[in-house]
Amino acid sequence: MAGIYIHIPFCKSKCHYCDFYSCTLLAKKEAVLAAVADELACRAGFLQGEPVRTVYVGGGTPSLCTPSELGALIGRIRDVYDVSGLQEVTVEANPDDLTADWLTALRVEGVNRLSIGIQSFIDRDLRWMHRRHDAASAVRAVGEAQRAGFENLTVDLIYGIPQMSLAEWEQNVGQAIRLGVQHISAYHLSVEPGTVFGKRLRRGALREIDPERSVAQYRLLHEMLTGAGFEHYEISNFARTGFRSQHNGNYWNGTRYLGVGPSAHSFDGALRQWNAADVRLYLEREPRQEHFESETLSEHAAYNEFVMTSLRTASGLDADVLERRFGARKLQYFTRLAVKFLAEGTLVRTGSAYRIPFEHYLISDTVISDLFYVE
Repeated sequence: MAGIYIHIPFCKSKCHYCDFYSCTLLAKKEAVLAAVADELACRAGFLQGEPVRTVYVGGGTPSLCTPSELGALIGRIRDVYDVSGLQEVTVEANPDDLTADWLTALRVEGVNRLSIGIQSFIDRDLRWMHRRHDAASAVRAVGEAQRAGFENLTVDLIYGIPQMSLAEWEQNVGQAIRLGVQHISAYHLSVEPGTVFGKRLRRGALREIDPERSVAQYRLLHEMLTGAGFEHYEISNFARTGFRSQHNGNYWNGTRYLGVGPSAHSFDGALRQWNAADVRLYLEREPRQEHFESETLSEHAAYNEFVMTSLRTASGLDADVLERRFGARKLQYFTRLAVKFLAEGTLVRTGSAYRIPFEHYLISDTVISDLFYVE
């Protein structure tokens, strides 16, 4: 079962932390949506007839589109692909875009999961991040979505904000729990070089949070959400039983997925393709395979990707699967390197499964990279 990702690149304004490709060229929205629809038709062969289980419309800000515009793209997928196994259709949205009429119309278009980018319930931090909404509109948006019939809602939160106290973070997490959503994604504030925050950091106008405070906030996040009945099933993701993100699971378990739209990536297990992160260039190119950037993963690169994506999840890395996919020598290589981490407790083993305990998730990048195959 495969997945399809659609990137809607438009935003009214750029958040100060955002490193995803987006632009404010809203005058080109109609042309881009038409090009995305064409790309969906032209690239059907990438999935090789595999049934589509998930569709995810991200951005950017997909909620700047009308429900009928989003529905037309979903309709194109239904026309061109095998959707007999379609289970999850997600659209990302900003709280201030969500009205009762918009949400009701979106449900009619077949969307059954909504991802609301809240980030914080503290107005000071929302202004600092250059978000368009305030805390009250975030709470209102979730309620409107629930009244419109959405029974699978996820919200995003950001921790690691320099001026945010532990008590304020507790307030944020508690508010998300009280809203009764089914899924919560929480990400540490990342200061990337090309962003507004990255430029401030270089000038000395921004200081990142102390690592110990990050750890305290992450521990509190885990304790509060698992205590409220959420599964901590991936480093940044928590879900009530039965509500894990199926689409994100495509990225973690190596499922084939097609990405369409400016900057979107596709992967079939060996070949990775991606579109230009530029609306104008995207519109100039015909949606044919020879116009995409691409790379074929070497066996070593595929092995490293398997290690990375597996160890991000609570299920961890299955040694039997590793051996079937990459052979006994790669398994021996992994187990030899794993000895050190098992001894220090940053890796644990249960049967054939190796996983990183949640208390070490914040250093998972270091553990994982040290387990990579290096020629």
